[in-house]
Amino acid sequence: MNSALFPDVIVNGELVPHTLIAAETQNQTAPKGKPGLAWRKAANAMAVRTLLLQEARSRQIAADPQEVSPGRFETEEEALIRGLLDDAVNVDLPSAEDIRAEWGKDPDRFRAPVLWEVSHILIACDPRDEAATSKARVRATVLAGFAMSDPTGFAALAARESDCASRSSGGSLGQIGPGDTVPEFEAALKTLKDGEITAEPVLTRHGYHVIRLDALADGAVLPFDAVRSKIAMALEKTEWARAARAFIDQLVSAADITGIDLRPD
Repeated sequence: MNSALFPDVIVNGELVPHTLIAAETQNQTAPKGKPGLAWRKAANAMAVRTLLLQEARSRQIAADPQEVSPGRFETEEEALIRGLLDDAVNVDLPSAEDIRAEWGKDPDRFRAPVLWEVSHILIACDPRDEAATSKARVRATVLAGFAMSDPTGFAALAARESDCASRSSGGSLGQIGPGDTVPEFEAALKTLKDGEITAEPVLTRHGYHVIRLDALADGAVLPFDAVRSKIAMALEKTEWARAARAFIDQLVSAADITGIDLRPD
């Protein structure tokens, strides 16, 4: 290990193992060819983690691991850090005036989800099978050409050629909203106008799709009462994040840290 590039990180006399920093680098982004930047980001993250764990133990915080997803529980260290922040970071709930003012900045931000009425033709394949995928793309490209040249015949083409059960209804999927389909399909929908067909087939894990946007319904602006609680939660979350950052900055200012510079800009 090059000590000039990757010096030891010591927090209040406790060495942060290089193995932990190396493991953390996979969670950090950095330009290609600049592993040193990813390392420094990881070193910063692990130093803060070490500092928080030291503070949690000095306050005798009890670790109480909680379930964070089905079958997955916090580690003891994650529980200690959460317990510390619960103990140290307290924010006031946003006032009714704050919530109303946030909504009033731009009520147009708060809309019901968009709805797409969609039809498609599926040419099924497993994208992991290169030969099958190549064959499916050729077929899909031909079908896309047919659909573009005769838009009124889309339903008949889907009924005859699609590998999806929706062929029984001319390829119609009905109305779908954000999150109802796979990301690649949804991304393609966002580029289409009413009645438009994808000129190039769209590949998803199900195969290639020729997609037609039959109709688009923009989400209506929601009234204040419908979004009041959502705005309140967002304001509270923002304030909590600010207070947590201030708490960490206080710990950093009082700590003896070598190997990195954690001082706020």
